[in-house]
Amino acid sequence: MNTILLGNLIKIRWIAIFGQVLAVLFVSFIIKIQIPFFETLSIILLSVAVNFYSYYEERKNKSISNSKAFSYLLFDTLQLGFLLFLTGGIINPFSILILAPVITSASYLPALMTVILSTISILIIILLNFYFIPLDLGPKFYLPEIYSFGLISALIITVIFIAIYAYLFASSSRQISNALSISKLQILNQKKMTEVGSLSAAAAHELGTPLNTIFLVLNDLLKEKKLIEDQNIVKDIMLLKSQAERCREILQRFSKNPLNLKDKFLDKVKISDLIKINFDKFNKDKKLILEITPSDYEPEIIYKDEIMYALGNIIQNAIFYSVSKTKVELNYQKSIVTIFITDDGSGFSKDIIDKLGEPYVSKNKNGMGLGIFIAKNLIENMGGNINFYNSKDNNAIVEIIFDNSILNI
Repeated sequence: MNTILLGNLIKIRWIAIFGQVLAVLFVSFIIKIQIPFFETLSIILLSVAVNFYSYYEERKNKSISNSKAFSYLLFDTLQLGFLLFLTGGIINPFSILILAPVITSASYLPALMTVILSTISILIIILLNFYFIPLDLGPKFYLPEIYSFGLISALIITVIFIAIYAYLFASSSRQISNALSISKLQILNQKKMTEVGSLSAAAAHELGTPLNTIFLVLNDLLKEKKLIEDQNIVKDIMLLKSQAERCREILQRFSKNPLNLKDKFLDKVKISDLIKINFDKFNKDKKLILEITPSDYEPEIIYKDEIMYALGNIIQNAIFYSVSKTKVELNYQKSIVTIFITDDGSGFSKDIIDKLGEPYVSKNKNGMGLGIFIAKNLIENMGGNINFYNSKDNNAIVEIIFDNSILNI
């Protein structure tokens, strides 16, 4: 599914219809140039009919498939082609409008559909150079053949250039948008899992008390002589007790935190714990060196998925480019917290160090650089800062600075 809304196509087509009717009336009755008036209006009315049909389609679904969007744009191209055929061909000043559907296709539709629509537009331009109903512009008007050739060449080149230009830039925007959407979805999923963990822990705690009461009552029942004389009642009581035991085991599993940080992880956590979790997640055989200043004290912060995800992206990159170890330094000061993440790799190259954090800038030629781009955006949106530079030994360093108020220290 593309991002074209059918309502936008309908609005644009109404604007085109209004402009076409106005142009036909102006040419016919104001400057009095003879054109096939009724034939021209018939083609415009066909566009009106398509727009009313589009209204019906929009009521069922506001967004449309790629194929439907392509068919609408193809109709608009052919409709304009027939109008130009009736009104002078490519010498008609409005022939440049044949670019509009191509630009829309290049911006939103797959490359193959844009190539097909561009090819059809070029064929229409070529045909209009030879087959059209000429306008009677008076005896003095003369269009040299070389100018006609230049006009058709310019239109064809413009169609190709605009299609490629719009597609490349729109494709880049779509990739960035998709990457940000994926990261937002991952953060949302992390938040949901955190919420589920909180609910599980709360449920285990709240249900523990009534479950203990059930065990007490069952044990008391097993001590009653009148009841234990009836084997059927004893069996039922033992069954109830076994099922209650099962409930207790399930609740115990719920109460165990998967990150082994107990339930307080859902509320507060140390940054060093987040670093260890992310290092263990992405590391296979490399070493983590963790230094905390001051060494005798590390405060807890309010857990945020944004911090978890941003640190994860940066640590993953550090592990990937390191040779054998990754070093993380945590420096707690009165008003700020500074995190230094260093790998023992070859460092940032001079040609990209000033551009790091921008999309499509990466140490890896095959990478898109969107991981660091997303991490930078998450940190800066929280109010933090991130810097990239090399150490004296030419090792890559990522410096992250948070105000204590941001982390609720």
